[in-house]
Amino acid sequence: MGQLCTFYLDGSRFCIDVAMVQEVLKPQPMTEVPLASARIQGLINLRGRIVSAINLRKCFGMDPGGTDSRDMNVVVRVGESVVSLIVDQIGDVVEVDEQQFERVPDTLNAKFCDLVQQICKLPNDLLLVLDPARVVAGME
Repeated sequence: MGQLCTFYLDGSRFCIDVAMVQEVLKPQPMTEVPLASARIQGLINLRGRIVSAINLRKCFGMDPGGTDSRDMNVVVRVGESVVSLIVDQIGDVVEVDEQQFERVPDTLNAKFCDLVQQICKLPNDLLLVLDPARVVAGME
C-alpha cells in the first residue's frame, strides 16, 4: 500500500507519490528568468536553495492563468534535483494499493501520455498519476 499527494489543475485531479514530495508551500516570491523555457514560471529561494518553479498548466497545454495568490507549490525531489510544481489547489493524501493502477490508454494525446505514468482508480474518481521526472525532462 502507498500514499499519493493529490492536487488540482484546471479542475482535473492529479497526484504524485508522497515519497517524492519534499514539502507543500503557499505562493512564494518568484524571480522571472529571461530565455527560460515557457514552462518555467521563475525561480524561488527555498531557504537558500534556488529552485525552478514549473507551471504545470503550461506543461499540459492549459490556459496558464495569471499569478494567482491561491496557487500552491509542490516541492518534489527528482533524482538529485529539487523543483517546485505550481498547482491550482492541494487535495488530500490518499492510501492506495497496486490493484488500483492502470496504464494510460493509448488513445490519449501523446504529450499527455509523456507526463502521466498511470491512472489510479478510486471508488468515485480517477487520479492522473504525474511523473515529475518526465516533467523535468521536458524542460531540457
